[in-house]
Amino acid sequence: MSDDSPVQYMEAINKRYAALGYRPYRWYEAASPPACQALARPVSESRLGVLVTAGTYVAGQVAYFYKDDTSTRAIPKDTPADQLRFAHITENYLEDARRDPNCIFPIEALRAAEAHGEIGELAPELLSCMGGIYSQRRVHDELIPRVEAHFASQQVDLALLIPM
Repeated sequence: MSDDSPVQYMEAINKRYAALGYRPYRWYEAASPPACQALARPVSESRLGVLVTAGTYVAGQVAYFYKDDTSTRAIPKDTPADQLRFAHITENYLEDARRDPNCIFPIEALRAAEAHGEIGELAPELLSCMGGIYSQRRVHDELIPRVEAHFASQQVDLALLIPM
């Protein structure tokens, strides 16, 4: 029998944060809405950058640590799915990802979209971070500039965020 009840994510994450010595999580509130702009070219002609916040890394890379890890991992787009690993503050939610990495890091579906011309091409490297970062200041000052620099170096036209 499966448990179809909703995951009490914020309750679980606040318990995890408390165990790490943090106060309850506060949602980020932006000072202004994000700048939106029209696509410069159709998706089928664009280079797609990807950011997954599931703490994904490739076997042989250093795993993420839990306390405000703002680092990123570049994952070559030709990485076999069976070489993907996960380390994340919400560790108990990763059981399915370890059985099928594509349920959180859909590398095979993205390569298929590229092969079928649905996207122009994937950036040479997909990007991962650990989304459970307590410090909003560190996300703003460290993680976001790193992601922006990576996407610029990969010459991406648009980005897909896959949150954990």
